[in-house]
Amino acid sequence: MAEKKAQEAAPTSQLVALVVLWYTGNVFYNIYNKRAANLLHAHWFISGAQLVVGMVISLFLWGTGIRKTPNLNAADYTALFPIGMFACLAHGGSVLASAVGAVSFAQIVKACEPAFAAIVGIVVPPSDIKPMLAYFMLIPIVGGVCLACVKEGKGVDINVQAFMFASMANAAAALKGKLGSSVTKALKSDPKKNMNASNVYGVMNILSLCCTIPLVIVNEGATLSDEWDKAVALHGSTEIWKNIFLSGLFFYFYNECAFAFTSHVGAVTSSVLNTAKRVIIIIVSSIVFQEVMERNTVIGSAICISGTFAYSIASKMKPKAKKE
Repeated sequence: MAEKKAQEAAPTSQLVALVVLWYTGNVFYNIYNKRAANLLHAHWFISGAQLVVGMVISLFLWGTGIRKTPNLNAADYTALFPIGMFACLAHGGSVLASAVGAVSFAQIVKACEPAFAAIVGIVVPPSDIKPMLAYFMLIPIVGGVCLACVKEGKGVDINVQAFMFASMANAAAALKGKLGSSVTKALKSDPKKNMNASNVYGVMNILSLCCTIPLVIVNEGATLSDEWDKAVALHGSTEIWKNIFLSGLFFYFYNECAFAFTSHVGAVTSSVLNTAKRVIIIIVSSIVFQEVMERNTVIGSAICISGTFAYSIASKMKPKAKKE
């Protein structure tokens, strides 16, 4: 019922447009992100630079008055900071997973996010216990990823680095969702805070950048200059900056559309469409980057993504009322 009311708050044409823009932006983001990572082997730097693009856009919108500036105090930022930290790790993990492995493989592993969310929901208080059917749906999700890692004639063939980075992104995204729901809901409910869906994302983007900068310094500070010089010598600075800028632009753009769409619909619709999005990214990335999709990879992906669809629906099922 809540989802239906949320959908009625926005015209169907607007919701369809948001989904189309969300999907299109996400596909182009993954293309330009992979190209940037192929050109420059400084992936935390790329992650941070993408967030800088988003920060500049947000500051421009706030500074020109096109969008109301968030009215937050120190306590609000303190409450939001852990969410920004997990947003940083979720974004960075995704960037690194696609950089060190195939985009399609990173998307397959990221489809396992419901499994991480289920664990976080149980472990991190207050506990969020799902219907038993939802937990059963985790079996095909995990099993599908395992099957996708089995290469014909080679046995298990897995890019450990890509798997670990994608798993880090999953865990961070699950924690961000768990910790962020109550904080952002409280902020959005106070009109004086000016925290609509777009501003929530804008603030999260900036806090994520603040957390990414130390990771760039620690992980790549000593090698960044040399890697940059090598990349410029091979590809030219214009090509590198173009792909970094466009990946950052599309990253901000698709998240803006996704946040706007989610604010109008229920969690089930948003989660299901987020899963469907991965199918498109896997297909497009396989074509653009000529990533081989073997039979087990295709079957495993289908099983995993189908399981994610089922989990999204089952997790929101309300228990039947007991007859007296």
